[in-house]
This record gives sequence, C-alpha cells and structure tokens, in this order.
Amino acid sequence: MSEDRTIVSTNEAPRAIGPYSQAVRAGNWIFTSGQIALDPETQQVVSGGIAEQAERVFANLKAILEAGGSGFAHVVKATVFLKNFDDFAAMNSIYAEHLAPAGAAPPARTTVEVSRLPKDVLVEIDLVALIPASE
Repeated sequence: MSEDRTIVSTNEAPRAIGPYSQAVRAGNWIFTSGQIALDPETQQVVSGGIAEQAERVFANLKAILEAGGSGFAHVVKATVFLKNFDDFAAMNSIYAEHLAPAGAAPPARTTVEVSRLPKDVLVEIDLVALIPASE
C-alpha cells in the first residue's frame, strides 16, 4: 500500500471554503471533508429546509466520491452533524435512500447535534469509503 495521498477535487461539488480539500485519497481509502448544502455553481446555500439541504449534501458527496474512484456502495463510515436533532427523521430518510437502499448493508454512523454549522446550514456530513480494486 502506498503511503502517498492524493487530493481529490471536482467542479461537480462546491470549492473548499477554507484551507482543506474536498477529499483525500490515501491507499485504497477516500476521506471526504464535511459537505454542506452549497450549490457548486453558485457557492450559495440551497433554499429550503432539511430535506433540500440533505439532498444537496448527498449530491456533493456523490460527486466527490466518484471523482476519487468510489461511490456510496463503498462507504464504511458516515458522520452527520445536525443543527437541530428534530430534523433527524427527515435527514435519516434521505440518508437511507443514498447509503442504505433496500438490501444494502448500511455504513457505521455517528450523528450529533451541534450548536452551529458553516454558513448556518442545517446539516453537514462527511464520509469514509473504500476505493474498489480495478476489475
């Protein structure tokens, strides 16, 4: 296994808004930075509530994972930060569509309520995924 790390970047997800990368690929792993509900074209928070924001977060994560050679089926760990735990059920429904579709084994997950998130969004999610061997 290589000790090198590769920065993963795609225009299909928002640019980093600080000194960090969208994701880092290390060996056969990819570690995403936390993604919030920013539209990659406008760099603005999408309008709407938790459902709209969660959908945008998953679209961003999907683009980043794919740019790094992985995908939702290979996620092993998710961390979810919610501004309000009352939004858990709505977020969890969207989470399940992407990371635990019918018959799929869901990844490990941590979910916490936090007092504030970047740009005052409602949810932020980061993922750790395997990069499957080339076939």
